[in-house]
Amino acid sequence: MNRASLDKRPDEVATMFDDVAAKYDVVNDVLSMGQTRRWRKVVVEAMDVRAGQRVLDLAAGTGTSSEPYADAGIDVVACDFSLGMLKVGKRRRPDIDFIAGDATNLPFADNTFDASTISFGLRNVNEPKKALAEMLRVTKPGGKVVIAEFSQPVVPLWRTMYTEYLMRALPAIAVKVSSNPDAYVYLAESIRAWPDQDHLAAWLQESGWEDVTYRNLSGGIVAVHRAHKPLADGGAAAIAAHTGPVAKLRRNIPRGAR
Repeated sequence: MNRASLDKRPDEVATMFDDVAAKYDVVNDVLSMGQTRRWRKVVVEAMDVRAGQRVLDLAAGTGTSSEPYADAGIDVVACDFSLGMLKVGKRRRPDIDFIAGDATNLPFADNTFDASTISFGLRNVNEPKKALAEMLRVTKPGGKVVIAEFSQPVVPLWRTMYTEYLMRALPAIAVKVSSNPDAYVYLAESIRAWPDQDHLAAWLQESGWEDVTYRNLSGGIVAVHRAHKPLADGGAAAIAAHTGPVAKLRRNIPRGAR
């Protein structure tokens, strides 16, 4: 499954994000009832990077997700396909490198970054599997990837309630707080159409990442996946060797952000 079923071309999606850039972070806080900050904190802890390392923050938008790395003295590159988002981010944080780029054809050399991450942006990529492969290419051997994305609530009743919120309440709230409510109708549909936790884990494995784990947040509304790039040129071998189930990231991420 990918975003093609939602009938929007990549340039249309970029324009949509350009239109909502000015209020994007504020609207996200409102629609998530303040949960985005907690989710992003879990991502930073899962990355476990230190000063002097280099991080790719893909689909970084206005750079909100990049700020914790920059504040910690980490060399972070905020990459996004929306020029409007990047302009807003650069005005607020001129110290961060903002670079326009296509997730399926990243403008970086092989083995450039110690770690790569993407938060709530993979489902907006037209070919998400290709983006995962590109992130693998630009990450150094032994480096990691951390992905935060909306997923499928694990309790059936909670899943039903959440779906109702997405398709009814979210667009209604967006009408009041967003300059482009139609964009949030699209976003709600993209979340509902996105595959579940195990499917994304399988995509990571198919792309050559190894040691794939994930942790559910907010009952599975969001899942944080983590994986590593093989130390040697063993991506294909890692894929062929994998036969077991995907472990849960909750065993590996510090619990302080819960």
